Amino acid sequence: MKALILAGGYGTRLAVVAKNTPKPLLDVRGKALIDYAVEKLKPVAGLSEIVVVTNNKFYRNFFQWAKGHTDVKIRIVNDGTNTNEERLGSVGDLNYVWKQEADADDWLIIGGDNLFDQDLGAFMSLAMDKAPSVTIGLYDIKDIKAATKFGVCALDRNGKVISFQEKPEHPASSSIAMCLYYFPKETLGYIEQYRKESNTLDAAGSYIKWLSEKKNVYGFNFSGKWYDIGSIESLEEARAHFK
Repeated sequence: MKALILAGGYGTRLAVVAKNTPKPLLDVRGKALIDYAVEKLKPVAGLSEIVVVTNNKFYRNFFQWAKGHTDVKIRIVNDGTNTNEERLGSVGDLNYVWKQEADADDWLIIGGDNLFDQDLGAFMSLAMDKAPSVTIGLYDIKDIKAATKFGVCALDRNGKVISFQEKPEHPASSSIAMCLYYFPKETLGYIEQYRKESNTLDAAGSYIKWLSEKKNVYGFNFSGKWYDIGSIESLEEARAHFK
């Protein structure tokens, strides 16, 4: 199994504070945001490598950052884009990385702007149990209004996704997808079918919605603290309260 940290964005909403620093390398309470994800990944059983996909603009930043991690194998992949207008999007970057791999593997995906404090043990246990189906991480933000900015998800009694609304105007709940996915190798080919049917490879939420309508997708509810570092406000909140 391999892990993929999505770090291909240009941080346009954080440009005032980020300047020439990619969002996952911003400091949160003494260390880079992405380091929290790496710490969550290290204990995962069977993990052979952590891949970070970024763009041409920030490739060297991540390459230098990776040199500081000698206790885990980290590989930086450049998706070749140079501007926000050229970006491949999260699903595009998934597709780009998977096409470069010589052999099929199971993949654990984490958004580079995700910050959470619960470990991945219970999530991985569920994912292994439900394989070869896809499993996604969910979090109740307890704010219906704020849920309009995310993918809103509902599960049945067995944990299967029965509804997925991507950035709905009127959310059915405040349970949202947190850009954490487990894709068994048997599911990697679905992305090409999605590309042909939707003619896009941009938002991960749109892909998960499509996938849940065609295949079994399961959800795991995380507890504790979770932040989506997408704005200056969320960054400052994490810096003030995350431990």
